[in-house]
Amino acid sequence: MTRIYLAGPMSGLPEFNYPAFNEAAAQLRARGFIVENPAENQQPPCGSWEGYMRLSLTQMLACDCVVLLPGYRASKGASVENLVASYLKIPRYSIEDALQFDYKLRDRCAKQAEVTK
Repeated sequence: MTRIYLAGPMSGLPEFNYPAFNEAAAQLRARGFIVENPAENQQPPCGSWEGYMRLSLTQMLACDCVVLLPGYRASKGASVENLVASYLKIPRYSIEDALQFDYKLRDRCAKQAEVTK
């Protein structure tokens, strides 16, 4: 099964933007994807932004692709995740494309995962 990591803005947003993350995760799971949703993570022991990022990056590296939520470009954390994914050739898609072309996403992520493993 294709494993997707969700990346998007959290810091400074109401409820840390968890409703948007949870809605995207629910929609992708309904299409049969395994979703790593950082909004579901427990607080790291240190409770810092850096601690959350270490946890999130570890999750992302185990995924076949990254799905980006609106506003990710304005987010320091999501920008880091996007950059790391880019350098490691982990496919990245907007949530809109992922939902519209889920059959293509599944195929492309699976092919890329085979190439990079």
